Amino acid sequence: ENEIKLLTAEIERLKNFGCLGVSPSLEGLRDENAKLKYRLNFLQKSLQEERGKTAKSMININSCLQEIFGAAIQAAYPELENPPLVVTPSQQPKFGDYQCNSAMGITQILLKTKEQKVSPREIAEKISKNIPANECIEKVEIAGPGFINVHLRKDFVSKQLSSLLMNGVQPPAVGKRKKVVVDFSSPNIAKEMHVGHLRSTIIGESMCRLFEFAGYDVLRLNHLGDWGTQFGMLIAHLQDKFPDYLTVSPPIGDLQAFYKESKRRFDTEEEFKKRAYQCVVLLQSKNPDFIKAWELICDVSRKEFQKIYSCLDITLIERGESFYHEMMKDIVKEFEDRGFVQVDDGRKIVFVPGFPVPLTIMKSDGGYTYDTSDLAALKHRLCEEKADILIYVVDSGQSVHLQTVFAAGEMIGWYDPKVTRVAHAAFGVVLGEDKKKFKTRSGDTVRLIDLLEEGLKRAMDKLKDKERDKVLTAEELKAAQTSVAFGCIKYADLSHNRLNDYVFSFDKMLDDRGNTAAYLLYAFTRIRAIARLASIDEQMLRKAAREEVLILDHEKEWKLGKCILRFPEILQKILEDLLLHTLCDYLYELATTFTEFYDNCYCVEKDRQSGQIVKVNMWRLLLCEATATVMAKGFDILGIKPVQRM
Repeated sequence: ENEIKLLTAEIERLKNFGCLGVSPSLEGLRDENAKLKYRLNFLQKSLQEERGKTAKSMININSCLQEIFGAAIQAAYPELENPPLVVTPSQQPKFGDYQCNSAMGITQILLKTKEQKVSPREIAEKISKNIPANECIEKVEIAGPGFINVHLRKDFVSKQLSSLLMNGVQPPAVGKRKKVVVDFSSPNIAKEMHVGHLRSTIIGESMCRLFEFAGYDVLRLNHLGDWGTQFGMLIAHLQDKFPDYLTVSPPIGDLQAFYKESKRRFDTEEEFKKRAYQCVVLLQSKNPDFIKAWELICDVSRKEFQKIYSCLDITLIERGESFYHEMMKDIVKEFEDRGFVQVDDGRKIVFVPGFPVPLTIMKSDGGYTYDTSDLAALKHRLCEEKADILIYVVDSGQSVHLQTVFAAGEMIGWYDPKVTRVAHAAFGVVLGEDKKKFKTRSGDTVRLIDLLEEGLKRAMDKLKDKERDKVLTAEELKAAQTSVAFGCIKYADLSHNRLNDYVFSFDKMLDDRGNTAAYLLYAFTRIRAIARLASIDEQMLRKAAREEVLILDHEKEWKLGKCILRFPEILQKILEDLLLHTLCDYLYELATTFTEFYDNCYCVEKDRQSGQIVKVNMWRLLLCEATATVMAKGFDILGIKPVQRM
């Protein structure tokens, strides 16, 4: 807005020059004027679009209240710098809808900095008197030692719900569109994806969906382990087993068995081991025959990975270690030129302040390491991709390594953490029901494809137990099976705090009671059916959303309306802390709050004798629709596909 004002003034100034007939530079003035007008037009359009987006954005009520109380505290205590601002939803209706709990913190600050002893209650009263005029607060009450209980206006909540019904679920306004790079999944070529890859894949996909919904430019990267010494033994084994691999595509059916066989030979046959090392050298020098062998092995793996990504609806751009290989010599040189490299027993190492273990950026034989590869990837993402936010969805075991790499990037000046956010979204391991690392009965790691197939089988058994096969068509039954199977596997992971280990149990995740995908999917299908069974179609609901006022007189209507509108503040919190279980907890709370509402408030009233519909309470059907709309968007962020009939 400021730039628009300045540009408008500048255009006027140039016009006046033209009027005065300053002939020598008239052409220059015209050019300058045209440029300014173009820029002005662009800015006005951008501002219009931004305002349009903001007008449609769902209001984050918590943020609104923080602004209001921030202004009130500033007015009451202008001398305080960064006073505490604490606004949370109230846990009980008797304490209002939200609470501002800043008074206690301000008491401590006044005592420490100004040696003033003021009671929190007195501070709360002063804050309350300075609350500016606003559209959302009905009244405030001071409770206990100094809590400010906030009661929202019913017409404000009703208006926000109507806006949601007319505009759909819009993302919260997050400001400038930023570039986000997310590194997730990242299996190794020639090894099958196992249960350990499940968490990174599911959590990473969901994070990408959330940032995309919020309007960020998201780059989803699969940092495949597709380069390194293991390819020497794989290529040597390929040459022995399929000597005509250059002309006839080798039928490698089981790549895992192929890998194990080559590893056994590498460990037991000295001649084979020597040849494997020669193969690595020839591969790294880009010999065409060896590049072809490497590509063949990578392609077999890719096809296997894609089966899993298709099942789980995962989208990724492959950018493995090989992508960064050519950049590694420059990384070593950059650290050397800056004087950060020490030589230790032939190795080139880099000590990063605050980290006891150095990074090895070159081995004594001149080869590169994972440290070099990860530094090259970090630099490319920051300096070439220009990431504003960079997230690594990698297990907790890599925490020290990644923090060291990030600190090295900061040390050499690739980014400033005050400007660019580089985060490790760590996660715990998957445990079996015996609370030990999840393994097969024979002690092997569980293959991910086997796990997904088992999920499909169990979901179908569950649906048949409930006799769904008798009421659904074959197509509907299949859709319900995949929705439940993959939805439950994803939700079981995402509903746990990612920082903790979690116990994998099909019985628990397929239970249709409690905080599970099975329960939520069933609840959603039921909500969607209410209007359908009352013969109310989408067009009628849209018309009602424009014309009806949502009455929120019943306490359960009020509770549900407020719960629906907490969606933007839930998403805002996750954008900050990257903890997706908060969304799962919210969806479960929304579903249970809806059940309370439905049990107490008739949406459709029927004649007890005939069962005929006698009255449709349209404002309540609109509350059903608003609930389902928010749940559907929540499912979409979690990567869960609901069905119309279950």
